[in-house]
Amino acid sequence: MPAASTVALLAAGDLLHFELGVAYEIFGNPPREAANGWYDVRLHGLGPVKVGPFTVEPDAPLADAAGAGTVIVPACADVDVPPPPELVDAVRAAHEAGSRVASLCTGAFVLGAAGLLDGRRATTHWAHTDELRARHPLAEVDPDVLYTDNGRVLTAAGKAAAVDLCLHLVHLDHGAAIANSVARRLVVPPHRPGGQAQFVATPVQVGGAGGDHVLSELFAWARQRLDRPLTVADMARRANTSPRHLARQFHAVVGGPPLQWLLTQRVRRAQELLEATDQSVEAIALATGMGTATTLRRQFKRVVGVPPDSYRRAFRGARADG
Repeated sequence: MPAASTVALLAAGDLLHFELGVAYEIFGNPPREAANGWYDVRLHGLGPVKVGPFTVEPDAPLADAAGAGTVIVPACADVDVPPPPELVDAVRAAHEAGSRVASLCTGAFVLGAAGLLDGRRATTHWAHTDELRARHPLAEVDPDVLYTDNGRVLTAAGKAAAVDLCLHLVHLDHGAAIANSVARRLVVPPHRPGGQAQFVATPVQVGGAGGDHVLSELFAWARQRLDRPLTVADMARRANTSPRHLARQFHAVVGGPPLQWLLTQRVRRAQELLEATDQSVEAIALATGMGTATTLRRQFKRVVGVPPDSYRRAFRGARADG
């Protein structure tokens, strides 16, 4: 059985440095809040490997990756070049040994070559989804998502979506609060659902000396008041703008309306309370502004996919297994 806390980063062939760097930054640097332990990260390869403009030296043989709880396959520099057979074999062996295998960007082509995408949802950078579909017709290739999660086989779209998938894995292993802490360190949104589109129709507006977007202060203000009733009019008054203009700003920054964003924050807060406390669902409903347990259960299941009680049991069971 692979060690759940170990992460193997696979380095073979020509790789893109961004995705490898993202994975090492997230899994290799524990946040202060991770008092219960963090990941043991190792770079596995056949020898010195070219990663963008750099050359890196692996820590362990490629074949040893099968002992890791999570195996990360970074992006290939050229999808027209077949991945090294040793890399494909290592990915297949890790999956057969019980490892969770995740690809970042064009790393999905390695998973496809190993046969791990057949019959599963998958994605990659939007520029290569047609090629991935043509090369692996048994895979359900979705070009319109940030990442896919099939349990032990996960794939991420291009570039920034690698951050989203890595944070998703941290969330699964350590909970929302820890994943949010890592996101804050990276100065990125705490979590983008995997089903979100790869494209944002309107550019994000930014402003301020720190580069924060125009709604940063309003977001912080609203998050501190999730236990209270909040309307679009309340938020517009706080932002000193009209509800119509506020709606346009929300669509530009987060790709959706204000109340949808607010509901997501309430559900996210409910996740943290379910993970970290023994509060009843009724108490959490009040603490998150949902009002009643019935409303919380309905909205939580719609957003997360399972009821709050099931989420708490699954999370604590996963932590106990880990």
